[in-house]
Amino acid sequence: MNSLFSTRLKQARIMQGLSMDSLCEKANNALSKQSISKYEAGKMMPDSKSLIILANALGVNIDYFFRPLAVSIENVEFRKKSKLGAKQIDSIKEVVKDKLERYFEIESIIDIQSEFNSVYSNVLIQGENDVFAIVACIKNDWKLGEDGINNLIEILEENKIKVIEIDAPNSFDGLSGFANGKNPIIVLNKNFDSERKRFTALHELGHLLLNFDSSINEKQIESYCNLFASEMLISKDVFIQKIGLNRRDISLQELQDIQEQFGISIDALMYKAKGLNIITESRFKTFCIKKNQPKFKEIVEQSRYKQEQSNRFVRLVYRALASEIISISKAGVLLNTPINAVRNQLNLV
Repeated sequence: MNSLFSTRLKQARIMQGLSMDSLCEKANNALSKQSISKYEAGKMMPDSKSLIILANALGVNIDYFFRPLAVSIENVEFRKKSKLGAKQIDSIKEVVKDKLERYFEIESIIDIQSEFNSVYSNVLIQGENDVFAIVACIKNDWKLGEDGINNLIEILEENKIKVIEIDAPNSFDGLSGFANGKNPIIVLNKNFDSERKRFTALHELGHLLLNFDSSINEKQIESYCNLFASEMLISKDVFIQKIGLNRRDISLQELQDIQEQFGISIDALMYKAKGLNIITESRFKTFCIKKNQPKFKEIVEQSRYKQEQSNRFVRLVYRALASEIISISKAGVLLNTPINAVRNQLNLV
């Protein structure tokens, strides 16, 4: 029997968060639970009609069931994982695997080197100053400057860090890890506003790049990853230049302008002001108390930065298609998009 098909079928079912009973229902009971169980166990192969039913119920192309297995995900670290059930975690992992397999395949077809070599792990993080130093190095190496990072997700992908956005519950912010032991990945909840996604992406980048001293506990690691994210979005020197060294009060208008330029939330900016001793702990607590007022909370938490996404994967597929390296049907499989839609989007110039 086809073990590849049985593995793929189970992955697709888990990816959708479905039990065998739920899959039967989605297939309008055209297939029995016993049949699905035999398919997944590799004891039986479906006929062509059943194959179409399964593909439609699971929202995949038939080709998906026979695509070679190419990716294993290792060392995955979940944030707030206690708020996610086992079924949700398994579903997220399968979604990530599916998207990464297609991503790595198009890079292989075009012959693009995707292996990531981090030089930053040579620095041992023992305190805040080490975090500031690493951020300065990354900004210099990646040529980011100090004016704010435009389209952060695209920047990460251009530097060989895969970013996958998925539809997930609000309890899920993001995760980071490695595929095949060498390819760094960051997974984000696509339903969040741009400021939250940008901060989460950089927090997870901190988990990927920073090498923490063994004496640093988990709570400190989370704090340092937050500091890393904040400093990547706006450095302490630029922040002090815009706000000043010592303030009793800060106007909302000042923070909104910085938010719009650097894509960092007002909450994160106020926390940064406290961390740099620009405002006192007492003043920060006053801000937190004021946020209990619904109208003020709504203004503070309003997203003011444009939504971002990476189009790199799609761009690579159309590059291969325009160069006649792959066919339209292959592009459709990679993009998980109908052939007619791919043909209409090609639009050669």
